[in-house]
Amino acid sequence: MSRVAPKPLQPNDLEALWLPFTANRAFKQRPRLVARAKDMHYFSPEGRPILDATAGLWCCNAGHNREPIVAAIQAQAGVLDYAPPFQFAHPLAFQLASRIAALAPGDLDHVFFCNSGSEAVDTALKIAIAYHAARGEGTRTRLIGRERGYHGAGFGGISVGGIVANRRYFGSLLAGVDHLPHTYNREKQAFTKGEPEWGTHLADELERIVALHDASTIAAVIVEPMPGATGVLPPPKGYLERLRAICNKYGILLIFDEVITGFGRLGYMFAAERYGVVPDLVSFAKGITSGTVPMGGVIARKTIHDAFMKGPEHVIELFHGYTYSGHPLACAAALATLDLYRDERLVERARGLEPKWADAAMGLKGLPNVLDIRTIGLVAGIDLASRPDAVGKRGYEAMERAFFDEGLMIRAMGDTLAVAPPLIVSEAEIGEIFEKVGHVVKAVA
Repeated sequence: MSRVAPKPLQPNDLEALWLPFTANRAFKQRPRLVARAKDMHYFSPEGRPILDATAGLWCCNAGHNREPIVAAIQAQAGVLDYAPPFQFAHPLAFQLASRIAALAPGDLDHVFFCNSGSEAVDTALKIAIAYHAARGEGTRTRLIGRERGYHGAGFGGISVGGIVANRRYFGSLLAGVDHLPHTYNREKQAFTKGEPEWGTHLADELERIVALHDASTIAAVIVEPMPGATGVLPPPKGYLERLRAICNKYGILLIFDEVITGFGRLGYMFAAERYGVVPDLVSFAKGITSGTVPMGGVIARKTIHDAFMKGPEHVIELFHGYTYSGHPLACAAALATLDLYRDERLVERARGLEPKWADAAMGLKGLPNVLDIRTIGLVAGIDLASRPDAVGKRGYEAMERAFFDEGLMIRAMGDTLAVAPPLIVSEAEIGEIFEKVGHVVKAVA
């Protein structure tokens, strides 16, 4: 047999990597590379500092390369590299689950681990359908999402999500899915700090969907308390409470996708706490390890968990899981991260900074092409007017200019700029972030 010689490696070759959710050709013409990170900054390969105004990808809530987290990962790597999560376990997974359950509101008391937000959403959807089957209501298989919702990249998540591109690229997706309308109306809500007054009534659209499909077919409603990846859309006052009441009325499970909002982003450990609403299931990821090691999970109410604990004790109750569920290194990172949130009171700190953050963001009002600004917690969404011949181009150029000209990392979602720094951000850095964003907005006018 003849052997095929391997291709020689090329120095600084960008061709082999296919980047996710990225305009690959444009990126490789002028790559935005980072090689090191510490606290509030990334650093380019040449050592140029980049102020991180995106917390990585909504995830580095405790900042970058924090010593306690790094030490915990290093120590764990030398003790237990991997333990199978099917039919075996290791102590840290139980310890972490107990910590998370204690932090979650109400009777959200049981934690199922996975590795990402996408897996967490698909896990929550499967638990919801299996729960109704376990209770003898196997006709409840329909899932209700929301327009402009983002629930990860799995087929379950993109089915309940409300992003047009997913339907254009991937077809019909899961059957039996319906969608609530999104809650954003620029005419009624423009330049709002926190929860807008208008839009509570949109939750009543769930009544229409129930009347169309019948409650006996609906398993769950899934929403982000604050959709982040589709433009930063704070919920109207009373909206989530109304959804909870309608779900209770018809025996429908309510799932909060807290992959972005969990672990302090809105000034509370979970957004459910901010809004005084206890969902039946919560999906989480990102901030649980401050982005250091991949981890996600689902927190379930006691009644959901207990419904599965029937039948012979030697039989698997939930036929679901992942090879790396509750990975030892991820558990070590998460425990150290939760310690940092507690010891440095980062969640409370975020809540205290929210008014200053909102005022600084609103200072951009009146700049060229700024159509709207929305703030909540330590998040801001800034809508720029699209160029008639190139939707999304102004936002892309703003992100590029921020990185190369201002030493600032922001996120562009079409022509919306999203800003969401680590929770360790200082008041001075808040001012610096929005000063630099202002420079960028003017530059792309």
